[in-house]
Amino acid sequence: MKQIILASSSPRRKEILKMIGLPFISCAADIDETVLNDEMVEDCVLRLSQLKAESVSGKFTDGLIIGSDTLVEATVDSESNTILGKPIDEKDAFRMLKILSGKKSIIYTGLCLMDIRSNKKELGFSKTTVFMKPFGEKNIRNYITTHEPMDKAGSYAIQGLGASLIEKIEGDFFNGVGLPVSLLVDMLKKFGIDIP
Repeated sequence: MKQIILASSSPRRKEILKMIGLPFISCAADIDETVLNDEMVEDCVLRLSQLKAESVSGKFTDGLIIGSDTLVEATVDSESNTILGKPIDEKDAFRMLKILSGKKSIIYTGLCLMDIRSNKKELGFSKTTVFMKPFGEKNIRNYITTHEPMDKAGSYAIQGLGASLIEKIEGDFFNGVGLPVSLLVDMLKKFGIDIP
């Protein structure tokens, strides 16, 4: 089997790959993750996933790279949505969580699998709908003091303390964590890798 390279240092993505029994090494991608003006969220996660895979490809002569990116699309009001990435500071995390309180949002995770030798690429994305409970400013501040929101798209962890803010989810739970297992397994098959 080809060497699998995860273009990420995310502990959550590493845990998921270990959970499904896929041997891999990790190499953090260094890219500009800015959302482009008028960019659709699904286009953005696909673009950033591909950029992450490509950014580490020059460091290896062979292998299969997994690039992944997660963003949250939230409804701001009845007429507009906004894309939420990772917060830049606690004030930004507070802003995001205030937007999400009592609303539905969609977590998008893009995947890019790239064979270094052949340059063959497969791209795909998954989405998970999250319904948040209404929560007040005190709840938001208390949650931020845990520091859990600070490196998460949308400023919350679906698999951590942030679960207490969630009423229900629809879709792939692991997509909400940052690596959609079902989609990944299907994409790996296109490169001749079967997960039991």
